[in-house]
Amino acid sequence: MKDPQEKYSKPPFPKEKQDEPGKEEEMNPKVDHGEKSYKGSGKLEGKNAIITGGDSGIGRAVAIAYAREGANVLISYLEETKDAEETAKYVEEAGRKAILMAGDVGEEEHCKKIVDRAVEEFGQIDILVNNAAYQMARESLQEVSAEEWDYTFKTNIYSMFYLIKAAEPHMKPGSAIINTTSINAYQPNPLLLAYAATKGAIQNLTANLGQVMADKGIRVNCVAPGPIWTPLIPATMPGDKVKSFGKSTPMKRPGQPAELAASYVLLASEGSSYMTGSTVQVTGGRLTI
Repeated sequence: MKDPQEKYSKPPFPKEKQDEPGKEEEMNPKVDHGEKSYKGSGKLEGKNAIITGGDSGIGRAVAIAYAREGANVLISYLEETKDAEETAKYVEEAGRKAILMAGDVGEEEHCKKIVDRAVEEFGQIDILVNNAAYQMARESLQEVSAEEWDYTFKTNIYSMFYLIKAAEPHMKPGSAIINTTSINAYQPNPLLLAYAATKGAIQNLTANLGQVMADKGIRVNCVAPGPIWTPLIPATMPGDKVKSFGKSTPMKRPGQPAELAASYVLLASEGSSYMTGSTVQVTGGRLTI
């Protein structure tokens, strides 16, 4: 076991700025998605998964872990084709099938196409990971446009409704839905007004659907990450916040996507068969009570 405070880089980080939504190749320090560390053990053998926002960050780490656990993966992403192809490479190296689908999950028709493609390619859907998200730091309410508010909600919460509704008829008892919420559902960041509001909504949606879908044998849970080092951070946060990112946690550093992958595997596997409507917090010690 390694000292968790010393396992990865700590701030201060370079005050780098990327164009939104950010690129993996421009990250400094580099992101760990578990490329070298994650070892599978067949927990998801023969399963088929959809992962939104699967091109980079948390989504890439989940795709790598799922493939190494035996699952085929459809990787949904907005437009970052190079990052998505890199993720697909790791899935295929694990001997699993990788399907890439670019497009905006905030549009219901595209979400239906994602589900249709997964059914066409895989035959059925066993796991749906709703991970795609948009955020933008703003200093005041007046800086948040109506268009940005709408886009944030469509990307972060409407997409979950669209995808879950479209996927449900194709999911058998024993299937799993995993939503990505955030520490912001508990401790909302004043700079992330719209984003934080959607994460609170995701928390509520997950708890509610855990009850609604229990009779169908479909489990619905979510993961609440704390500050995680992904391309979204330098692309959407002010430079001074990037420099000190993660310092406020008891771990004194941000988490890496690789440190979240096992939680998503747990919630997709038989190891969580008595969990639904639940949240797994991976926050570096920041409180969620």
